[in-house]
Amino acid sequence: MELISKTLFWVANSLLIPDIIVLLFLFVRSLFLTGSFYNQFMIKRKNDKTLTDKIDRLSLENIEELKKVLPENNNSIYIKYLRDLLERPSSEAYSDYLISNFENEADKDLFLSKILAKLGPVLGLIGTLIAMSPALVGLSTGDISGMAYNMQVVFATTVVGLVVSVIGLVTLQFKQRWYAKEVNNLDYVSRILTEKAAEHEKEKKNK
Repeated sequence: MELISKTLFWVANSLLIPDIIVLLFLFVRSLFLTGSFYNQFMIKRKNDKTLTDKIDRLSLENIEELKKVLPENNNSIYIKYLRDLLERPSSEAYSDYLISNFENEADKDLFLSKILAKLGPVLGLIGTLIAMSPALVGLSTGDISGMAYNMQVVFATTVVGLVVSVIGLVTLQFKQRWYAKEVNNLDYVSRILTEKAAEHEKEKKNK
């Protein structure tokens, strides 16, 4: 039994360094995510100022106005798919296909935020529990300096894990709202385009 316990203790301790390395990697990724999130927020804010009013007042008569105010470059996946929707011949099947592709790309963009939100606290807790064991051993043997060092590791892994999780959770919540609204906008525009195409076909038949 003692051999099994020592083996388990050795395995647990050997996981501390990989855990810290992965945690630091996720922390760096979370910093990059913060920068890209801010850039995405500024682009979205600019696009919303230009497009929101046009989409709110969208009708069969002024659909061309929406095309004119689109940004010249595809500065986000939303603009990319909105431009594609407006420039291609409209059909219900194609619109559904386009919106499904947009949802898939949005889900890919959310992947990192989901990983950070879930793995951050898990890895932080693993590092905390692993480092707690030698800290308690140091306390029982009177090795105060060893205990203090391991307690530093305990607190550091917990804090870093929580920071990573917070960044992932905050960006995830905001992006989910953004993409939900953009899916709704794409669906609305596709319905207007489908109505316009149906009206155009009706006019052809009447002629």
